[in-house]
Amino acid sequence: MKRLLVTGGLGFIGSHFIRLVLTARQAYEVINFDAVTYAGNPANCADLKTHPRYRFIKGNICDSAAVEEAAAGGVDAIVNFAAETHVDRSILDPDAFIRTDVLGAHVLLEAVRKYNIGRFVQVSTDEVYGDISSGASTEDDALRPRSPYSASKAGADLQVLAYWATYETPVIITRGSNTYGPFQYPEKLIPLFITNLIDGKAVPVYGDGMQQRDWIHVDDHARGVLHALEHGEPGNVYNIAGGNTRTNLEITQLLVESLGRSMETHVTHVLDREGHDRRYALDCTKARGLGWQPEVAFEEGLRNTIEWYRTNENWWRPLRSGEFKEYFKRQYLKRLISA
Repeated sequence: MKRLLVTGGLGFIGSHFIRLVLTARQAYEVINFDAVTYAGNPANCADLKTHPRYRFIKGNICDSAAVEEAAAGGVDAIVNFAAETHVDRSILDPDAFIRTDVLGAHVLLEAVRKYNIGRFVQVSTDEVYGDISSGASTEDDALRPRSPYSASKAGADLQVLAYWATYETPVIITRGSNTYGPFQYPEKLIPLFITNLIDGKAVPVYGDGMQQRDWIHVDDHARGVLHALEHGEPGNVYNIAGGNTRTNLEITQLLVESLGRSMETHVTHVLDREGHDRRYALDCTKARGLGWQPEVAFEEGLRNTIEWYRTNENWWRPLRSGEFKEYFKRQYLKRLISA
């Protein structure tokens, strides 16, 4: 029996990864280590509470004592999903991103060294490569982050690779593209727009909406991380993307039409985000060489995601009150007035 310590497992991608592991791998136990922040939602793993191979520990990856206690009982691998992840929030509060993303990664790496853990997977992002006008980023490209979020993730990546070079710590990095699907906190573009449109509210599109992103379904992303854990070579980076490059405006139109609304009355262009990257794209040749490839067609995945939010209002409606309302005002009200 292999034991995985999954940090940030109550979050969006982390919870899907845990469910995948428990479903597809009978020989794995999972310890879910999560700080239960605004995006670490216990409801994401509520169905796993009684699973015989699942255990939850509340803890922060910046707390070395808590991390060591979780790892000391015998762990075969750590998979790190724990992070502050939203660019918009990083602009409002960059300090939190440095603490969690950079210091947290360091604490985990030290635990790997101390307890001779067999593998450490750092789940990163395509945003560390920065804006590219054409082509696709490969794992050997220079890191050129342009937001506090992407800079904090790049800082973590560089630490991870430094531990490989210096201590031969058995590390792997995965860098995923924009991810969508069920259980995503409604601050991100797709769930924000879906939930707004369900309620008949307008959706805020940054600038001209022509920013391009490559989209991957969360199930494909989770499978990519698991594949890298099991088949990747230590010291390597693997890009994981869906091969579905769309502009934000194209995504907006698909969502508006699918939910029976109109572009004229339900789309509002707001002042663009500071330093907003225009385009990301990933070359996934290396991950495909391991035997992984995306399986969920974008149109099908988006339809299923819309349907999930339609039929799970009891999950997302409580999240759109309190803290979320205050964040939404801070992020969009001034932009709307200035547009």
